[in-house]
Amino acid sequence: MRVCTIGVWDETIPGISFDEEGVSNFCRLQEKMMADHPRGEKGLSDWGSLVSAIKTAGNNKRYDCVIGVSGGVDSSFLLHVARQYGLRPLAVNLDNGFNSEIAVQNIYKVTSKLGVDLETYVIDYEEIKDLLCAYMKAGMPWIDTPTDLAIKATMYKIAQAEGIRYILRGNDFRSEGKQPKEWTYSDARQLLFIHKQFGSGIRLRTYPLLTLPKQMYAGLVKGIKDIRPFYYLDYNKQDAKRLMMDVYDWKDYGGHHHENLFTKFAMAYWLPRKFRIDKRKINLSAQVLSKAITRSEALTHLNLPFATDSELEQTRAYVQKKLALSDSEFQHIWSAPTKNTFDYPSNYALIFGLVKQFRPVLKRLYSFTPMSVSANDILDPKSE
Repeated sequence: MRVCTIGVWDETIPGISFDEEGVSNFCRLQEKMMADHPRGEKGLSDWGSLVSAIKTAGNNKRYDCVIGVSGGVDSSFLLHVARQYGLRPLAVNLDNGFNSEIAVQNIYKVTSKLGVDLETYVIDYEEIKDLLCAYMKAGMPWIDTPTDLAIKATMYKIAQAEGIRYILRGNDFRSEGKQPKEWTYSDARQLLFIHKQFGSGIRLRTYPLLTLPKQMYAGLVKGIKDIRPFYYLDYNKQDAKRLMMDVYDWKDYGGHHHENLFTKFAMAYWLPRKFRIDKRKINLSAQVLSKAITRSEALTHLNLPFATDSELEQTRAYVQKKLALSDSEFQHIWSAPTKNTFDYPSNYALIFGLVKQFRPVLKRLYSFTPMSVSANDILDPKSE
C-alpha cells in the first residue's frame, strides 16, 4: 500500500497519484489551497475587508449574515467569532430527525448566551427518511448527501427570504481536507434522479432544493455570497473546543460530525464496513499539513477504531429502526453492489466541463476559489 510521504493519503483514495518523491497529488492540492488562502496578517486583512462588506450590506437590516449551526464545534465557534467581530447573524439549524440531544443543547446554549436568533427548518420526516433510504438503496458511499444538500439549500432559502447577502459556513479545509469526488460529489439533479429511481414515490413538499439555476439566480441576481471565515482566521479546532466548553458549557459529542446520529452511522459504519472507505485519512492528512498534528500521530490515530463495536452496533440498530427497515430489507441493501457518484446522472460534467468559463461567475458566488475548482485543476487537469 503506497502512502503519501508527507500526509497519510494512500492508494485506497480514488484519483490519487504520487510523484517521484512519493508525494501525492492530494498533498499538492492541500499545499495550493494553503498558499491561495494564507492566514496570519494577510488572512486577517482579507477577513477584515469581508466583515466591512457584510456590515455595509446589512445596514438597516435585522441580520447581516446567516450561519448554519449543527451543535458541532466548527459552527458553534463560528457564531462566537461572528459576534466578536460585531456581526449580527441569524443562526439556522436543519432538523432532519437525527440530531443528537447533545447537539440540540449545544445550539441552545451558544445562541442563548450570544443573544443570537435561531431559526430551525424542519423537513417532513417521511421525506428525509425516503431520501436517506433511497441513497442507501442506490449503493452510494456518502448516504448523508440529502442532509448536506438540504443544509445548503436552507441557508440560501432563508437568506433570500430575509434579504441577507452573506452566508457564513464553518468549513475548514486545513482540518477537513478535500474528499475525492467519487465519494462525495452531489447535486440536486442527482438527488432527484436517485429519489425517483429508488424512493417510494413520496413527493418532496418540504425538502428544500437548490438547483443550479436557483443558485445562479441567488448569487448573480440577489448577490448572495458564500463565505468561509476559517479560511482566513487562525482557527485551531482543539483550542476552539476548549473555549466553547469553558465559556458556553458546550459538550463534546465524540468523533468528527458525530453530532448527528445518521452522519455518525454514515462515517463510522456504512463507509468503512461496506466500502472500505476511511475518510479520516483525508481529515488527518490535512491536519498534518497545517501542523495541527504530526504524521506519526495521524498514522497512530488511523489504527484506532471509529468507536467500540457495541457502540457502532447500537448506532446501526438505531438508524435501521428510525428508517423503518426490517432486518431483511437492511441486509438486502447491505449486500447490494457498491456504486459511486458517477454511476448516476448529475451536473458534474456540465459544471466542470465549463470550469474556465464559470470562473468569473464563481467569483460573484464565493469570496474564494471553491476547493472543488482547485481540485479539478490539480487532480483532474485534463478536464480543463
